[in-house]
Amino acid sequence: MPRGGLDPRRVRLLALLGVIGCAVVMPLAGASAGQVGDQSGTGARSLPPGDDKMPSAAPARSPLVLGLGLATAARCGPEVTSPDGVEAQTCVLTQGQDTWARTYHRNATGRLLDADLTLMGPGERTVRTHCARAGGDEPEICETPRERSRGTAAEYSAVAEFAERGGRAALLLRSGSNSPATTGG
Repeated sequence: MPRGGLDPRRVRLLALLGVIGCAVVMPLAGASAGQVGDQSGTGARSLPPGDDKMPSAAPARSPLVLGLGLATAARCGPEVTSPDGVEAQTCVLTQGQDTWARTYHRNATGRLLDADLTLMGPGERTVRTHCARAGGDEPEICETPRERSRGTAAEYSAVAEFAERGGRAALLLRSGSNSPATTGG
């Protein structure tokens, strides 16, 4: 060992331990940070509390994290399919003190569609979201904004309506969160 200096073996050992420590800590730091980035939502902006009825809402961003540790309850209607090839299932979701509607759908028609999703709650309170849908065969999701629950989950229902794009287009499919198990348009 050189007098008055550091032993090169100790320096190498300390450097190796530092690298191992970083290799262990870095993935844990990344995992605890959560998702990074901006994700545009399909929800809508709501009006201030106190308005009994809400008009169609404008699109807004939805949160990236749904509230870790909170269970989400879903009450869904049956999957329904129109003869034209539109498939949908509509649900009312509740998480903590929030309630919102979501519809899972697929447009196999190849045509552009308009979709309206309405959440109906106690006291004739409604939230409506308009979702323009492309003519692709990929599954998509449309959601209303989250609202503070004003009753039990059973007091809420949701309806999604799909029609060809245009002012007076015919209704192709209606899907509800509590509709009977039937298929057809």
